[in-house]
Amino acid sequence: MSTELTLRPFFWRATRLFPEKRIVSRTHDGRFEYTYGEFGDRVRGLAGALTELGVEQGDRVGTLGWNHHRHFEAYYAAPLLGAQLHTVNLLLHDDHLEHIVTDAADDVLLVDPDAFEAVERLHDSFESVRHIVVMDDEVPETDLANVHAYESLVADADPVESWPDVPEDQPAGMCYTSGTTGKPKGVEYTQKMIYSHAMMTMTPAALDIAEDDVVMPVVPMFHVNSWEFPYAVTMAGARQVYPGPSPDPADLVSLIEDEGVTLTAGVPTVWINVLDYLDDHGGDLSSLERIVVGGSAAPKGVMERYEEEYDVAIEHAWGMTETMSIGSVSRPKSTMDVSQSEEYDLRATQGLLSPGLEMKVVNDDGEEVPWDGQTPGELLVRGPTVVDEYYNRPEANEEDFQDVPGSAATGSTEDGSSERWLKTGDIVVVDEDGYLEIVDRAKDVIKSGGEWISSIELENQLMSHEDVVEAAVISVPHETWQERPLACVVRRNGSDIGVEELRAFLDSEFPSWWLPDDVVFVDEVPKTATGKFDKKVLRDRFDDPDLPYTPGE
Repeated sequence: MSTELTLRPFFWRATRLFPEKRIVSRTHDGRFEYTYGEFGDRVRGLAGALTELGVEQGDRVGTLGWNHHRHFEAYYAAPLLGAQLHTVNLLLHDDHLEHIVTDAADDVLLVDPDAFEAVERLHDSFESVRHIVVMDDEVPETDLANVHAYESLVADADPVESWPDVPEDQPAGMCYTSGTTGKPKGVEYTQKMIYSHAMMTMTPAALDIAEDDVVMPVVPMFHVNSWEFPYAVTMAGARQVYPGPSPDPADLVSLIEDEGVTLTAGVPTVWINVLDYLDDHGGDLSSLERIVVGGSAAPKGVMERYEEEYDVAIEHAWGMTETMSIGSVSRPKSTMDVSQSEEYDLRATQGLLSPGLEMKVVNDDGEEVPWDGQTPGELLVRGPTVVDEYYNRPEANEEDFQDVPGSAATGSTEDGSSERWLKTGDIVVVDEDGYLEIVDRAKDVIKSGGEWISSIELENQLMSHEDVVEAAVISVPHETWQERPLACVVRRNGSDIGVEELRAFLDSEFPSWWLPDDVVFVDEVPKTATGKFDKKVLRDRFDDPDLPYTPGE
């Protein structure tokens, strides 16, 4: 049948085939619990409320919210109406918030109470926004017009009885890149892209989400569709647990214990902090089977501790806003006979490309490099879940995408066609089995005397030291070698480990010219709003002529 690939069957399957399955949501007021059946009723109510606010097909519904049931309902109500759900990072500074909401021209904003103050402050610059819905029981005191309380709006609306026909190429989602190297760029996802990516994510070759799983996405719902969990887990009919606003390690451990979570996901810093909490307070992780990490690699020592002390496997994944998050996952092939140590090494890579995607790795001349596990190159990808342009950014489209003639891409005869590839900016090596490993970001590679040094490899080794909590390695200018590595390290409480001890620790793993010329000790490594190390802040600090860096300071 020529059925359009949209989110309608996702909603139908969960609410009709698994209406009794529970969804648990941590909120400011405690835990809220309901079933998929009740979720379906509330989604229809929210869709009715949005319709009454004038939302039509093609309009944009922006959200500034944490991981909770109301945000989850918006993930379905807006796209099922044919509108576009635009998830906005509520932790951004005002200039980025203003740019993103204005650039996207959002029509309605759904905001958490924590984000309302920022929206109120920036409201005059949001010319396109007609209504603001506060995702709570009541509205904070305000002078703004057209501000509504989510619960009363949903309760008073006439629920949508039947969903409109929506074409599969209709934009259904939108997310902006992190903006660590410039203004954030808008990325749009069609109904078909979300459908395809969620189905891919469910498969055993990707995240292997099953109906009997209990899934807790810690990765924020404002970040690349929460790595597709709200869609893939719903399609699977699995139980869901949403950890709510600003969850700390105690919140996460409590939810895992109480709800029997089997699968969770988030950036490595979250799980490093959970380990520290468990060391101090204890906790029961007996239900937990897997943690999916992305954004950066988890230190091998952290992987070993989870496996050996808690019987929890950490699986690395790679992805980007432009690939709708998950683009590869690392676990051994069934044909491999590897030792436990070799398996840890394998799992520390970004793994095998997810089903439906293709990749190639090229050098500076655009030539493909061999899959030998040693030769680095930039990763290029394409597929049905990869965008082919940015929203409203023609100059970035020229820089970040590459059109390759059909003959060069496919080996076919010249027919004038071309294949479009996304230039990821990730510098990788690929081994003979096809496992890719990110050795750096193109913007983070340290070029010293014409030779490259991987900041990521240095960081991972530093963070494997028992006295190191976090480490970020950046380049600093050098009169002779152009660039040299500088390590910024957070010591574990009570440790007085010094520069030469850490250099000696690295010396056993890397050539001497790789070793950082110095180590500076910092209270914390700056992070982006999604928890990644923000090296731009560190580079700005140590490149600032008003704050000159002197080795040994």
